[in-house]
Amino acid sequence: KDIQYIRSYCYNKLEFIRFDSNVGEFVGYTELGVKNAENWNKDTSKIAAMNAQREAYCLTNVGIDYQVA
Repeated sequence: KDIQYIRSYCYNKLEFIRFDSNVGEFVGYTELGVKNAENWNKDTSKIAAMNAQREAYCLTNVGIDYQVA
């Protein structure tokens, strides 16, 4: 539960949409980002794939990162 997967989408140095595994959905920060977040959140397979990234990427690498630290 302490591990969090965040994927941000930026354009021109401005973050317009973000997926946060703790929230479990996309959040938009601009007008375009809000519209995209609404559409992407309707796609349950996209949400499931993003949540799977937490297990695939974060949980497999956390042991390696803690060993190095």
